[in-house]
Amino acid sequence: MATFTFEAVDSKGNKVKKEVDANDREDAMTKIKGMGLYPTKVKEKEGGGGAAVAQQGGTGKPRARVLSFGGVSLRQLTTFTQQLSTLQDAGLPIVRSIRILEGQLKPSLLKNVLMDVADDVEGGSTLSEAMGKHPKAFDRLYVNMIKAGEAGGVLDTILDRLAHFMEKSLRLKKKIIGAMIYPAVVTIVAVLILACIMMFVIPSFQKMFKETGLVLPAPTEILIAVSEIVANYWYLLPAVPISMYFALLGIGKTPKGRFLIDKFKLNMPLFGLIIKKGTISRFARTLGTLIASGVPILEALSITREAVGNDVIAKAIDDVHGSIREGESIAKPLQQCGQFDDMIVNMIDIGEETGELDKMLMKIADNYDEDVDVAVESLTSIIEPVLIVGMGGAVGFIVIALFLPLIQLIQKL
Repeated sequence: MATFTFEAVDSKGNKVKKEVDANDREDAMTKIKGMGLYPTKVKEKEGGGGAAVAQQGGTGKPRARVLSFGGVSLRQLTTFTQQLSTLQDAGLPIVRSIRILEGQLKPSLLKNVLMDVADDVEGGSTLSEAMGKHPKAFDRLYVNMIKAGEAGGVLDTILDRLAHFMEKSLRLKKKIIGAMIYPAVVTIVAVLILACIMMFVIPSFQKMFKETGLVLPAPTEILIAVSEIVANYWYLLPAVPISMYFALLGIGKTPKGRFLIDKFKLNMPLFGLIIKKGTISRFARTLGTLIASGVPILEALSITREAVGNDVIAKAIDDVHGSIREGESIAKPLQQCGQFDDMIVNMIDIGEETGELDKMLMKIADNYDEDVDVAVESLTSIIEPVLIVGMGGAVGFIVIALFLPLIQLIQKL
């Protein structure tokens, strides 16, 4: 039997440092919880035996790391958080929970990260410290919420809250991407069809018109000129959008350029409304979740600023941060930035006055999620007829431009 030193939190949130004798680390965790304490750090005392060190994942053999490519997707992290929340709610030790989930994963970066996290926690680190070593998998938002859960002795509750937060973020992301896919695919197909007509069909008519010696009407002249441009410079069709994409990436690497691009995104016709509502929803849900989890307001604002994904909203959060540090309110700087509706500002103001800011922020996020759903449906219903009319107009112009000379030819005959 070995002796373990531990740090824990009691039911009132007070920190406790004691020692306990146990067969291994999991046995020590069970005994500590039996005392009515929530352990945040458990480490075998030097000279107290080697039982805990000998065990690693319950097998006694260290697991080999696997070769992995890519990063950790939001879907992967959401699934992991949901499962970890369920296991913690069932009362399993944290190391055993992580080992179980790691064992279920296919070779990936997350699998390697979970091996390291489990080893670090088994070696005496807290879960938040272990996760903080892997920023590619666990961002500041994730790590700080875990840290708040450990400090308050409510890690299972925090994991459940984090899982719900990530589910909603994933659902919102899917809806926005789904709204973009349909018009993008239809536009690409329409451009390819029109390009083929310009490159292979129009030149045949052009040759016939030259042989007849007809004076071509203006629409036909325009159509032939466009056809020649497409036939001679077809490589510009993919080159122009790709060049624009990389140019925007280059501009986005500068602070001023990134700010201007983000401002344009919020003011885009049709898509701007969805992006704006989605960004404000992410801001409100992130800040509300952090405040509800016990993270100090200034630290919560700093984390939210990084997680919001838009420099215009991030600048407003910076102003809020400075305002609170000077003892003022959140609502005023949000109103001054011009991106938040009066209703949102008033709800946040009321939340501050009543001490229920976290609840108000979550309500705002829920309302905006519903608005995004409606906006996505409306956008889809608007884009479909616009694309149909646009494609029909292009085909109609081609038909008219080709038939006008044919009518002249028939009249001459």
